[in-house]
Formats: sequence, C-alpha cells, structure tokens
Amino acid sequence: MGWGRMLLLGDWGQQMDLEDHRDSITKLAKQNSRLRQTGESQAERVAHVERENDELKLYLASMIRLLVNKGVCSKEELARFVEVVDASDGSADGKFGGEVGQ
Repeated sequence: MGWGRMLLLGDWGQQMDLEDHRDSITKLAKQNSRLRQTGESQAERVAHVERENDELKLYLASMIRLLVNKGVCSKEELARFVEVVDASDGSADGKFGGEVGQ
C-alpha cells in the first residue's frame, strides 16, 4: 500500500509492504522459471495461440455453415443469439467471459 501503511502503521506497515513486494517478486520469478522450463519463447507461444485461434475459427465457421445449410437456424437467428450470449456475461463487448457449456 505504500505511504498509507507507513503513516498509519509505521515500521510494521513498511514491513508489510516489503513482504508484499517479496511475494510479487517470488511469483514473477516462478512464472519466469516455468517459461524457461517449457523451452518455448514468447514468439513461439504467440504462434501457437495463433494456430489454435485459426483452427477454432475454422471449426466455428464450419459449424455455422452446417447449421444454416441444414436449415437448423438462419444467419439472422444466429446473429441475434450471438448478441444474447455476448450480453450474458454482463457486458455486450464482442467477447465472452462466461462458461461455454451453459
């Protein structure tokens, strides 16, 4: 918390701040260690995520086309339902942060 703790709690507050910083440093060091252990650079991880995203888009486009071509739903119905699902996580922002299986 910084100055607030220092002013209110004195040395004890400063010690609490130092402990918070130690915890943060330890957490970052563990994350860095895990990244090095995987042997995967950040560029490789980004490329992997991009490949996964491309594959997901392929499957999604295939499913949408299949549903529309079989007459299960229209493009308009699907678009309206996407809007409903988008808003269901609390924010109509073009993203979905809720549970997929609901």
